[in-house]
Formats: sequence, structure tokens, C-alpha cells
Amino acid sequence: MKTEINKIDKQNIDIKVIEKAADIIVVGGLVAFPTETVYGLGANALDENAVKSIFEAKGRPSDNPLIVHVADIEDVECLVREIPTKALLLMKKFWPGPLTIIMQKSKLIPDIITAGLDTVAVRMPSHPIAIELIRAAKKPVAAPSANISGRPSPTQAKHVIEDLFGKVDMIIDGGDSKIGLESTVIDVTCDPPLILRPGGITHDQLIEVLEDVKFDPGLSKSMDSKTKPRAPGMKYTHYSPKADMSIVDGQLEDIVKKINQLVETYMEKGLKVGVLATEQTKFGYKDGIVLSLGDRSKPETIASNLFKSLRELDEKNADIIFAESIEAVGVGLAIMNRMKKAAGYNIISA
Repeated sequence: MKTEINKIDKQNIDIKVIEKAADIIVVGGLVAFPTETVYGLGANALDENAVKSIFEAKGRPSDNPLIVHVADIEDVECLVREIPTKALLLMKKFWPGPLTIIMQKSKLIPDIITAGLDTVAVRMPSHPIAIELIRAAKKPVAAPSANISGRPSPTQAKHVIEDLFGKVDMIIDGGDSKIGLESTVIDVTCDPPLILRPGGITHDQLIEVLEDVKFDPGLSKSMDSKTKPRAPGMKYTHYSPKADMSIVDGQLEDIVKKINQLVETYMEKGLKVGVLATEQTKFGYKDGIVLSLGDRSKPETIASNLFKSLRELDEKNADIIFAESIEAVGVGLAIMNRMKKAAGYNIISA
């Protein structure tokens, strides 16, 4: 397949490129495009064959449901049986933005999108290119992250090109994704609503609107192979670099000491060792390929750099990676969720 690449300035959007991309989606093709979270791989959500091509391009397991993207709240009405009051409150507060809401699906949604579930995940992105594309297509757009399944999610167009060039019709380069982690997923079909995937919208922000929101118990562990995931990203090892990765947990001073010991041990074996550090600790490492994820006092900087750093260590041919744990509060909870999945839940105590 020939892949067309178009660069667009989100401050000065080229409508001709958007219209061409929308036409591709309407006729059943695939378009990778930027969102504020990560790059998405879009297809007409109402076209079963188009959606099937998403799974084929990504190598995505068929029991991993997709998120349907809309451009306006009114677009949701035909996609679900009803919009619950709690869902509407969340939409008015956080849309457009990095929040995905799970509701009971309508008959309009193909089973392939929901992996046979009777619920559908819906969100409205805030990135101007994403919104313009969905509006121009006049269709809801199914769009998981635009990467090979299991790889770190793409936050730059070059990541998409690396994974999907020749497998999609068009890639829109809209610059770096601002947030860098996928959206928060909340299920409002249960009482109280459950967070199935933490993201840019935090638990504290959600309870300001709904008062009672819980975390899905399965967030703290890997999912059993027989269990059917209720939302994207719940079941499979995700976000993984090519190298084996472990998270080192404990007091920060002890973490640095432990990682230095591990780096020395593995370098003596002739291995290239990557270290995911922070601004507070990056000068505390003597050896290895040391990358700073960001500032611990500003966890959003760590979130925006995580996937990019994992891919950079791939480019540098790291054989093994050790990452500092982050305090799992606020956005830090989403960061640790992604890091644990990337590491296959391999955690070392400092």
C-alpha cells in the first residue's frame, strides 16, 4: 500500500489535506492523525470492513475493543442506547479532551469495534486536526493508537511512520502530542462508575463532578488470558520497548543506588543498559544510556516523554532498561500504569 504523508500546522490547518483524509475514511481507508493524547489510526466506525483493517494493520488482538471518536456531543446520540446523566455531566465538563466514556451501545455500532461487548467507548478529542478530520468525514471515527500492537504508543509522526508506513493510506504529521498518554477510560454503566484506564483526567477531577468514582480492581495487576477486556489497554502487555524492562521501586535515594548497581552488573556482561531517570536524579547515574523523563514536581512532563523515551532507547539499541518508579497519584497513576505494562509488571525493590 502506498502511504501519503502530509504535514499540517494545527494553527493554520490545510483544509484540502483534511478533506482528502476525510474522503479516505469515508471510502473505507485508514488515516493516522494526531490527537492531544497520542496519534490515532482512524477508520469509519460504521464500516465493519474498514474497522477490520485497523486490526490487520496493527496486528491487534480481536478481543481488544476500540474507541469511537466524535466531533460533537450530539454525535453520540445515535451510537448509544441512551446518554446517562452521569455521562452527560462528564461530557460537558471534560469534552473535548482526554476522557473516554463507556456506555451501552446502539445497534449502529459493529460488534468488531466492541469485541462483542454490549458497551462502546466514546470520546471527543481536543486536538484541532482531529476535530476537523472527524467533522469533514461526517462519520464517527474508530481510532486506537497508531502503532504496531504492543509497541510504545506514538507521540510523534515519525513513530507512526516507523510502525505503519505502507500499511495505511495517509499519515498526518501534526507535531508532538501534548499529553503523551492515552485517555482516561471511565465506565458509567455501573454504579459507582469505574475507571478502567487512568489517563490525563485524574480521579480527583472526576469525583469533583460525580462524587463517587472507583478504580477497577484489575488495574493493579495483569489480566488473566481468559478474561475479556471491557476497555482498550486492559488485558495485553502494551507500550513495550524491544529491550527487557524493569521498574525499580522504593525511596528515591535507594532507587538511584540500586539502579547504579544493576547498570554496573549488566554492563560487565557486555549489555547496553538504558536508564529512565528524572530531572532530580539524572546526574546521579555513573554509566548507561541515561534519559530524563521529566520533572517529578511536574508529572505531566514525565507523561509527555515516556513513550518517546522508550522508543529512543530502542533506537540506541538498549538491551535492558531500568526505570525509576513515580509516585502513583494524579497523573502519576497513569504514568505508573503504562510503565508497569511496558515492563510486564517486573518490579524490583530498592
